[in-house]
Amino acid sequence: MPAPAQLLPTHQRQIVALGGGHGLAAALSALRLLTDHLTAVVTVADDGGSSGRLRDDFHVLPPGDLRMALAALCDDSEWGHTWRDVLQHRFAGPGELKGHSLGNLMIVSIWELLGDTVEGLDLVGRLLGARGRVLPMAGEPLEIVAEIRGHDPAAPDETVVVHGQHRVASSPGVVSSIGILPTCPQPCPEALAAVTEADWVVFGPGSWFTSVMPHLLVPDLADALVATTARRLLILNLEVARDETRDFRAEDHLASFAAHAPHLRLDAVIADPSVVDDPATLREAAAGLGAELVVAPVVARGQPGTHDPLRLAAALRDVISS
Repeated sequence: MPAPAQLLPTHQRQIVALGGGHGLAAALSALRLLTDHLTAVVTVADDGGSSGRLRDDFHVLPPGDLRMALAALCDDSEWGHTWRDVLQHRFAGPGELKGHSLGNLMIVSIWELLGDTVEGLDLVGRLLGARGRVLPMAGEPLEIVAEIRGHDPAAPDETVVVHGQHRVASSPGVVSSIGILPTCPQPCPEALAAVTEADWVVFGPGSWFTSVMPHLLVPDLADALVATTARRLLILNLEVARDETRDFRAEDHLASFAAHAPHLRLDAVIADPSVVDDPATLREAAAGLGAELVVAPVVARGQPGTHDPLRLAAALRDVISS
């Protein structure tokens, strides 16, 4: 019988990170320094830019957030960094390729050749020498549906239903609730297995309603997150009152988490001191979710809003090894 998770050396822990975009990339950049067994479970609701165009044209999962997660896990070698840069290269110019990421095109091409989404992502991971695995949170593309107050600046007190990740993320209004379509999407079996077998599950940071919360709305994934014996950790954003959560305080994120996943408990919440206005209130909100509040400096010096991989890794190490 394997040793309990809390007794395993940190580098042997099975860690699953959930999210999307730059926030998930920040978490992966830190977590890859701590474990040899890392899996990213990535949102598949993006409908803007290159990802949205490919999603519509080829009826595939939006590849952009998956690509960014793979790039964050690339091997620390000339080979890994070169292929990371190839993957992240974005075309300029006036033609039809303008705005497309080469990595998005490559991933969709591999999916067409192999006919298997997960096998294709694993192949790109091997090309990068990725220190971890990247999986979609569902087997089909999702649509974000949000109730937003003040979406129309001419009617600031009116709440309307807004469809689509891009429209929700760019809305000038305040998100009051979030949902997905289809409401019961196909699960990704490998993602469910990773969560089931994990020692730790990490949420955030990232766009709260369009990168972090959607994972809690996929029924099979939400059930796995509740049932797993893994411990659960939330990394709060460095700018808690911005964009989708412009009226939020740090404790409002925890209230939102509880509202969208009432049966899901947390074990730890990591917050940079800059977002803690009232330590007692935030600690009480964390305790309401079953979690210990860990206040630690994780922001990059001279770069507000950006996580420092080493500082974040140190904070995560202290929690995960305890």
